[in-house]
Amino acid sequence: MSRLVLVGLPGTGKTTVARALAELWRCEAVDTDDVLAQALGTAAAQYLRDEGEVAFRSRELDALRAALADDSDGVIATGGGIVCTPAAREALAEEFTLWLDCDDEVILARLDDVDRPLLAPEPATALAKLRRQRAQWYREVSRARVDTSVALDDVIAHVTREVERSTR
Repeated sequence: MSRLVLVGLPGTGKTTVARALAELWRCEAVDTDDVLAQALGTAAAQYLRDEGEVAFRSRELDALRAALADDSDGVIATGGGIVCTPAAREALAEEFTLWLDCDDEVILARLDDVDRPLLAPEPATALAKLRRQRAQWYREVSRARVDTSVALDDVIAHVTREVERSTR
C-alpha cells in the first residue's frame, strides 16, 4: 500500500493517527485542513465561518484533490465533512480509506477547547446530527471502521492489521 486516507467525524483522531502512522512507516502525513489553510492563507475553521459551508466544501474538495495528486507514499487525514461532497466520495472510494470512529462522549471530551464552527453552539446535539448525516458516507468510502476510543498504540495496531489484510 502506498497511500492511506483517513476519514471520520471531527475529534476521532485522524490527524494524530496520520502523524503516528507516518512516523512508523517513514512516510509523509498530509492533513487536508492544512492544505486548505495554506492555499487560502487562513485557518479552515475561519474560512468556514467567513464564507459558509458551500464555499468551504468546494475548497475542501480542491485540497483533497491536491493531496491525492501526489503519488508518493503517505497518510492523508481529511476534514470530517469531506464525505459531504459527492465528488470527494468518488475520489475516496478509489483510495485505501479507513473510517476512524469513536463514541460521541469521547469526541466531545477531545474537542472541549477546539474551534469547530459546525459544532457550535450545542456540541452534543450538533455532533449527533453530523453522525446521522455522515455515517453512511463514511461506511460507503471505507474498507473498514477503526475504533479510536482506545490507546493510540492499539489504534495503530488495528490500522496496520487492516492494511496488511488488504495487501495479502
